[in-house]
Amino acid sequence: MFCIPPSVGVVRSTLLASAAIIISPFAAEAQTERSNLPPVTVTAPEQKRAAVARPPRTAARSARAVRAPTPANPPQVPSEGQGARGALAVLSAQQALTEINNTAGGVAIVPAAAYRNSTVANTIKDVLDYVPGVFAQPKWGDDTRLSIRGSGLSRNFHLRGIQLYMDGIPINTADGYGDFQEIEPTAYKYVEVFKGANALQFGANSLGGAINFVMPTGRDPFPNGASVDFGAFGFKRLQANAGGANGPWDGFVTASTQAADGFRDHSFGSATRVSGNVGYQFSPDAETRFYFNANEVRQRIPGTVTKQSALTNPEAAAPANVANDQQRNIDTVRVANKTTIRFDDTKVEFGAFGVDRHLMHPIFQWLDYSYKDYGGFAKVTDDRFIGGFRNRLVAGVNVLNGSIDNQQFANLGGAKGALQSSSLDRSKNTSLYVEDSFYFLPNVAAIAGTQFLYATRNRQDRFLGNGDQSGATEFNLWSPKAGLLWNIDPTWQAFANISRSAEVPSFGESSSGSGGTRIFDFTKIRPQVATTYEIGTRMKRPDYAWEITAYRANIRDELQCLFGTSAATGTGTCNVANLDRTIHQGIEAGAGAAIFSGIFDNGPAPDKLWLNVAYTFNDFRFDNDPNYRNNLLPGAPRHYLRAELLYKNPTGFYFGPNVEWVPQAYFVDNANTTKTEAYALLGLKAGFDNGGPISAYIEGRNLTNKAYISSTSIINQATATSPLFEPGNGRAVFAGMKYRW
Repeated sequence: MFCIPPSVGVVRSTLLASAAIIISPFAAEAQTERSNLPPVTVTAPEQKRAAVARPPRTAARSARAVRAPTPANPPQVPSEGQGARGALAVLSAQQALTEINNTAGGVAIVPAAAYRNSTVANTIKDVLDYVPGVFAQPKWGDDTRLSIRGSGLSRNFHLRGIQLYMDGIPINTADGYGDFQEIEPTAYKYVEVFKGANALQFGANSLGGAINFVMPTGRDPFPNGASVDFGAFGFKRLQANAGGANGPWDGFVTASTQAADGFRDHSFGSATRVSGNVGYQFSPDAETRFYFNANEVRQRIPGTVTKQSALTNPEAAAPANVANDQQRNIDTVRVANKTTIRFDDTKVEFGAFGVDRHLMHPIFQWLDYSYKDYGGFAKVTDDRFIGGFRNRLVAGVNVLNGSIDNQQFANLGGAKGALQSSSLDRSKNTSLYVEDSFYFLPNVAAIAGTQFLYATRNRQDRFLGNGDQSGATEFNLWSPKAGLLWNIDPTWQAFANISRSAEVPSFGESSSGSGGTRIFDFTKIRPQVATTYEIGTRMKRPDYAWEITAYRANIRDELQCLFGTSAATGTGTCNVANLDRTIHQGIEAGAGAAIFSGIFDNGPAPDKLWLNVAYTFNDFRFDNDPNYRNNLLPGAPRHYLRAELLYKNPTGFYFGPNVEWVPQAYFVDNANTTKTEAYALLGLKAGFDNGGPISAYIEGRNLTNKAYISSTSIINQATATSPLFEPGNGRAVFAGMKYRW
């Protein structure tokens, strides 16, 4: 049965209780969201066409210029909802695709229609599976090991190197770490992926870039709906949303509650989440929108085990995790406002946000952290002709500040013991950015930009039994970029850029020690700085699409968070170090194509057999390191392939197999002595979705019940008994049904 654990704040309880009352069906996007999929994302079954809406004023003004690729013979654009006007602050998926393709680098849009109606959509892996360059592997519950271009490979817990946003509002804490437990994949209309320094507009300057999760509004089509999903390992979820518009007002709310026993022992958990927004349009060119989000998550942690245990007894949990009842529990409330004003050729956006997060985390110690994050942002986009040449200028400022009331207690079988450490950690981050795209030819732009980041970290030690570990530091970092964007035709682009990224270490990476004793000297930790060279091309046409990007990042002072010798004892401590020089380079390639058409139905809308492939080649290595020479960096496969062959009938029926393939084992240690195992997983799914009110699916995963390693922690030198491995899930079947109106 579904479980809603106690001990949440008054505001959080009120929001979650309200969600239970208003829980009503989840909406899906109309034809625009479903037909105009980005490269490498298999299109979901076609939806019914809707009425044509009046295009926004910016679209009419921009018709003079050569814009980013859009599909040939584009479908009719459905109305943005029940109101007379579409939302100004939240773009449709097609508008967002046009906007993101102004980027001279690796980017992607993943519409919800590509995954939400045809999979269980339970983790971020379900969302990003077919985006090349992204490596997302489940660990337990909603937790995932996520890396883009080798970002944060050494972070054996939480997330580093990728900035997460919800409607442009930061999910990461002010000191930089992130979690996935606040992400509900079924709640979004599309997800934007900005790789590396291509995320400049968010103030993100990390190696991996940024991911932005965008919710629908009350002006979107089909704002009401409900869904139920269930399947293997005791998984069950009820999700619903409601919305609508009345004159200048519109509103949307979505809520879900779920629970699962988990594949492994000691991996059961539950989650209740609610998100929504309310908008008011002062005029067709001015809108303000308020956002809220609340989460209550309770999750047991099975832990990492030896390679032999992972492959021969994958359900087993680490004994220490069971004995200490290790958990990760989070309560969160987030509120924000965003105001958008549109002038003739200029759009101005500004807003503010605040987050209250409580982490209750019994592991090697009982971590009790209270986070208070707040900030604001402002952005100006000016797209006009100057002297007969199109010029697009984007500039802005982002402020993200916060504090962590950090207390750690002895973990007595899952209960709090004596206080072991206490501190107040404060972070401040202010980034300013500017990027200009000058079209010196009608279809070729020269792009130049830069970002400046001022960041401080300050710790006030309140537990002096092991010495005073207070301290402070600050960073002043410039991240310039330059590139070219060539719109070869309305559906085809080529691009190249050179960019710099710089990452400031988080507080979690600045702690080290063993046996429960923590040493803190973050003033000796340098920021990670990378210079990345990138070249690529992408195309999107009705029956085929592809993209290919090659990049090389020369990194100085890459942050490595290692367990060192304490990994064998399972203490969970982290020894952070700056590597000297490293190289991350690779190829991100994907393609989608209707390889057969009119197989059984050769009418105006013939049936099709779609092939979708996403391939990532990773070459991450030390660069003449004094200890590890030119060894490969551990933590990610050299080759990673996802492919799907999907038959789609115009009636709405679809089915087909898929495969996940890691053909070569990868190292888990810097010394390159211990590897994972190669694997291939076979899946199959079928369903019905004709664009009407009802859709349903059934999906099988790992049908051969292959024992494999989905994720690893890393270490400087591993042995055969190092507990570094996360077993992947066994054979699983999921099913679900959605109804909308």
